[in-house]
Amino acid sequence: MTTDNAAPDPSRTPGPDLVAARTRALEAAVGAYDIRGRIPDQLETDVLFALGWATATAMAELHDTAEVVVGHDMRPSSPGFAHAFAAGIESAGFRAVLLGLCSTDQLYFASGIFDLPGAMITASHNPADYNGIKICGPRAAGVSLASGLGRIKDLAPQAPTHNDAPEVPVDESAAKDMRGRYVERIRTLTHVDEVSGLRVIVDCGNGMAGKLLGEVFGTDAGYAQVPFEAIGLFTELDGTFPNHEANPLKPENLLDVSRAVVDQGADLGLAFDGDADRCFFIDETGATMSPSAVGALVAEREIARAKAAGVAEPAVIHNLITSRSVPATIAAAGGRAVRSKVGHSGIKTLMRSEGAVFACEHSAHFYFQEFYGADSGMLAACHLIAALANTGAPASRLVADYDLYVQSGEINFTVADPDAVRAAFAAESSDFPASTIDDLDGIGLQGEDWWVNLRKSNTEPLVRLNVEASDPDRLRELTAQASEFVEARRQ
Repeated sequence: MTTDNAAPDPSRTPGPDLVAARTRALEAAVGAYDIRGRIPDQLETDVLFALGWATATAMAELHDTAEVVVGHDMRPSSPGFAHAFAAGIESAGFRAVLLGLCSTDQLYFASGIFDLPGAMITASHNPADYNGIKICGPRAAGVSLASGLGRIKDLAPQAPTHNDAPEVPVDESAAKDMRGRYVERIRTLTHVDEVSGLRVIVDCGNGMAGKLLGEVFGTDAGYAQVPFEAIGLFTELDGTFPNHEANPLKPENLLDVSRAVVDQGADLGLAFDGDADRCFFIDETGATMSPSAVGALVAEREIARAKAAGVAEPAVIHNLITSRSVPATIAAAGGRAVRSKVGHSGIKTLMRSEGAVFACEHSAHFYFQEFYGADSGMLAACHLIAALANTGAPASRLVADYDLYVQSGEINFTVADPDAVRAAFAAESSDFPASTIDDLDGIGLQGEDWWVNLRKSNTEPLVRLNVEASDPDRLRELTAQASEFVEARRQ
């Protein structure tokens, strides 16, 4: 382990043109919680090298760490980017623990078990011409602009030049250790290896779930094959996404798994995003299951586990656009519901401060205390598989009691001035018969059996609208009213 920064090399001091080019790239690619940009216009090898150097330097300042664990997904640019990022770490005088191919939740898990900050080279669900970096603190702690990412952005332009940077090999021992312990943790928490008699279709979308399939359900990590049938779709790792985008938020990307569930008489369908930290669920009829309903079900399981371990009133986090069924389920199960803003970094921080056992977002991010407070699509999937086997009910029935409302889904509007639209919505909120108005994240209006939330994007000139109501007619009415309000103020 290297503990002292490398001596500065004047021959590698970046010139003003390189500093300016890096600064422009970072302004475009660094968001509120992660880094994401087009290739090669916004992200290329030198920028990744500079970000590796800056990440190691910032994490040493913030956490007194001398190592950073690094993984990458299956995009064509990702291996080279990971090696450049690792070279930047070592050029800063620190050690890069390079894991090679892994899912984002495996990177978070490695950060947890090794107690190191981490960086995952991925653009998640974005199209093939994007890449990016998800950064976490030691033990998978959330990182945002205010808690490290801003410092990394400021430092990176001044990183030394990339020439003569060290070659960093994959740490095969650390990668093998992580994979084995990851599978053991998931199987121990869910007992999915004791499930039998189910047929599950898994749409990997040519993303990292294709690798997880053999590790978690098969024998690739050295464990026995699970005793149920797991049938993979698009399991070949291919970051050009030849079959469909690995973005389950778009309904068109769920058509293949939905058809396969019905055609093959399966009990459940799973659809992962590109880096496999999110999972959407399909019931036996081919219908998409509400992520809020799934979150409520898993929350109930996690509360029961915590209470059995002696926790009197386990806390569960839910963001403000999850269905009202989530806090109602938490309370009925004897837990304490804590409402949060949207966004993984803030939720991870809140989980630690509240000692929460679980957290969920309606975007199908599911966070677990027993997984270092990080989100894991595979862990959520195994919870649902185990619940399905335990109840013996069909998947559609499994979540029916948690799926009591209808939602609009997220509707995005490109606007000239998001702050002005938000302010106008707050000023004219009396147009909606709301009983409560809050500004936790954007403007939220709460009615007796409905809510409306309008918030601005952290990364784009957008405002995002979400609506929930008790019946479809009321949902259409409220959605139309709020949409018309925004449309009239786009410019």
